[in-house]
Parts: sequence; C-alpha cells; structure tokens
Amino acid sequence: MKRILVTGSVGQIGSELTLELRKRYGNDNVVAGVNRTQPTGLLKDSGPWELANCTDFEQLKSVVKKYEIDTIYHLAAILSGVAEAKPDLAWNVNINGLYNVLEIAREFNCKVFIPSSIGAFGPSTPPDKTPQDTIQRPTTMYGVTKVSGELICDYYYKRFGVDTRGVRYPGIISNDTLPGGGTTDYAVEIYYEAIRNKKFTCNLKAGTFMDMMYMPDAINAAIQLMEADSDKLIHRNAFNVTAMSFDPEIIAASIKKVIPEFTMDYNVDEVKQGIADSWPNSLDDSTAKEEWGWNPEYDLEAMTKDMLSVLEKKINV
Repeated sequence: MKRILVTGSVGQIGSELTLELRKRYGNDNVVAGVNRTQPTGLLKDSGPWELANCTDFEQLKSVVKKYEIDTIYHLAAILSGVAEAKPDLAWNVNINGLYNVLEIAREFNCKVFIPSSIGAFGPSTPPDKTPQDTIQRPTTMYGVTKVSGELICDYYYKRFGVDTRGVRYPGIISNDTLPGGGTTDYAVEIYYEAIRNKKFTCNLKAGTFMDMMYMPDAINAAIQLMEADSDKLIHRNAFNVTAMSFDPEIIAASIKKVIPEFTMDYNVDEVKQGIADSWPNSLDDSTAKEEWGWNPEYDLEAMTKDMLSVLEKKINV
C-alpha cells in the first residue's frame, strides 16, 4: 500500500493532486503537507495533514517517519514572478528545500516526483518545438533553480539510486485553485474575468506564445509518470509535456466563441513579459510519449468550454 506525502498541498497543483491521489490510493494514505497556510474544506476533511515545511529538515523528516511515507510528490516551490522579486526566497525553497527532500528520500527509500518547468529553458534555447535535450541557459532565478533541480535529481538517482521522476510543466490552467505568482497566470485569470466582467486586461503582449495544459492533464501526467515502469525511463527527471500552445489573442478568440461580447485590452507587465520572452513558444513532448505513453486529453477548445461552464456555476453568475 502506498503511503504518500504531498508538499505544497495547498498550492495550485498540489491541492487538486492531493485529492486525486486520495481517490486512487485511499484518504488515509495521502498526507497533505503544508507550510503555514492550513488546508480548508475537502482538502482538510478528507485526510491527514501535517506541517511539512521543506526548508525545515527535521520537521519534514518527522512527517515521513511518522506516516511511513514511501512516495513524495514535492510540489512546494516559489514560482517565476515571485522568484524574480524574492530571489533569495526562491533559492531557499526551490533548492535547499529540494535538497532536504532528496536527503530524506535517500534515508527512507522514497520515490520522489519533482516538477520542473518550461522556465528551465532560456532565450538561447530553440523556441519552437523545443527538443527534450537541448541548451538550457535560463535568465531568471526561477529557471536557474529548475535547471539545478533537474541536475540534482539526476545526481541522486545515479549516485544513490533514489527513484526521482519529473516533468517540465508548461503553464497550468485550473478551474479550482487560483495560481500563485507565475508568468502564465493570465491564462487562468482571463476566464474568471470573462465570466465576471466580460472583459480582461492582459499583462502580456499579443503574439506571446507559451505552452499550456489543463489541470486534469497535469495531474494525470504526474501520476502516470510515477506509475510507469522504471526500466523504460531514460530521462526520468525532466520530461517535456504539453497539451497546447497559444498567445493571448488565440485564447481570447476561443472565449469569444462562447461569450461573443468578451473583449480584451493590454497593460503589459515588463517583468513578466521579459520572462515569457525567454521561454519557448512550444515544446516537443515526443520523448514522454515514447517512454511512458504521455497523451493529453484536452485541447484549447475543450478546455475553454469546460472552464467557462465550471466557473459560471462557481462564481454564480
């Protein structure tokens, strides 16, 4: 029986991943690890939760020991926008926190899922259909921590045999949990504003293409990779995964098909624009498809219909 700890369990991905893991493996077998923000609602009521700050080695270790954890989904991280404003915090959480997780995984023989990001690439990376294996020279603190994380996880697998696995997530779009300071956040906010006000002010320029993924696919990617046959995994810690690539004009057009009166204007955030410009336009995820059968279920049109339908009920418009 799996005994799972999810760090960052109240975050955008972690909150939904934790609930899905509980559905699959049993409520009592999945511990929601939190830092300071306590879980609420179903996340709190459906299973155990513990303070598990990844930068506090002893606290994290005590949780792993108490629940006899054998699998860690390490979602705790500082995202791109916040990382540029607070690079010291990003380094502490994204690198020192990961190191603690890997050391504990080594001691207790845990499997570990660690998400990387399209932020691990930089302006010198081929921008279109970015290959699985290519130059990685990010120009953001977030990107630096993600590349470092990929390399550290490779090292712990090769040097100590820790079963580390991970994907490079694109922007994640959720109808449940709001994002937490990422460059791709506009692609979530636009749906909320379309329902509330029928208009949206975008902080990225038209023509800014980035890869995106709907949350159900993001969750499936994590679980599917962790369940994959280890012998078939060559890359292990940094699989490109994607579902769609669009710019603000294209996502706005998909919304107008459902809400014809929707309009969008621009007020560009130069910091986030600079980050977005350093990232790829689209990823080549053929390696993930070959090694563990990755295949997304949602394209842009299907996602837009589902997002607007769910949010209309949620916001009660």
